[in-house]
Amino acid sequence: MAKIVPPRFNEGWGTWHAKIYGADDDVMISGANLNESYFTNRQDRYLYFSNQPTLSQYCFDFLRTVSGFSYQLLPSPDAKADLGPHTLRKKMAENAFSEFQQSYRQRNERKLLTEGSREDNQVMLFPVIQAGQFNVREEEHAMDILFKHANEQKENGQRPLIDFTSGYFGLYERYQDLVLRCRNVDVRIVAASPKANGFYGSKGVSGRIPEGYTLFEQRFMKAVARAGRLWKEGSGVQLREWFKEGWTYHAKGLWLSPNSSSHPILTLFGSTNLNSRSSHIDTELSFVMVLPPTQATEPAEKDKETADGVTALRAQLADEVSNIREHAQEWKGDQRKVRLGTKLLVALVGKML
Repeated sequence: MAKIVPPRFNEGWGTWHAKIYGADDDVMISGANLNESYFTNRQDRYLYFSNQPTLSQYCFDFLRTVSGFSYQLLPSPDAKADLGPHTLRKKMAENAFSEFQQSYRQRNERKLLTEGSREDNQVMLFPVIQAGQFNVREEEHAMDILFKHANEQKENGQRPLIDFTSGYFGLYERYQDLVLRCRNVDVRIVAASPKANGFYGSKGVSGRIPEGYTLFEQRFMKAVARAGRLWKEGSGVQLREWFKEGWTYHAKGLWLSPNSSSHPILTLFGSTNLNSRSSHIDTELSFVMVLPPTQATEPAEKDKETADGVTALRAQLADEVSNIREHAQEWKGDQRKVRLGTKLLVALVGKML
């Protein structure tokens, strides 16, 4: 296929999509590539962790694990010729990811047993690998657990709220099903408007990609309507589109709040776009951050600094959502016409978008 398909479209069969930036014990996790637009007019998310040796070591070991089945700049002296430069070592990658994650889980479990259980006011961070073509699907399991747990939390008329966002909104069918079935959870979604899509105005076939995402959105909202989940009086499923003059949109992730008036207690961040491509084709690294809810009673003096830090972090996550939604307008995709050629293109390569 590499001989037939132009290099520009090679990534349609999968790409390394994780983004990790680190130095010493400092790490930044983002969905951003380091090209010029991210420093000027492209919106994304950036979470910076200072003085976190465990996280830093995890990210380093993750990259080292991936390098074991990646191309090397210099060939090994005892290297054997493969059938071609694009030979996939699927089983090798699957085993490497599984063994890597298992080793970290066991190590942390032993640490908890040795040092005692964690305190209730600690922030927890869980790495999530999704590499569908290597049969590694941790993100899917995490999303199942998240939605099912949130759906069971309705108390005193308070409904959990999940905020979704993706610059390339073609929500994976399994996640669509969770959104539609979990009727006790309200969901607000922000997607890139066609003009904020990074492919807007591109020449050739790629210029139709924004229109293809409009088709995905139309289908999704029809499913929402059929399920009786359309947003009404602050409840249901809402889709809005992000637009800022001269900017493109690349942010992705989700935030979970106990109710619409509370700050988030959980966020998922990293490289995943939460679409079919991220689930099946690309290799993604994301993280789930879980924050303790606000304590009903005043914390002890020794815990006050930590509690204040958690409160501030939850407020920052709420600000992040607000800043994104500030440029989110009413979704108008139902008014847009999708050409027949684009529908045929989506039918052929829809799972690659």
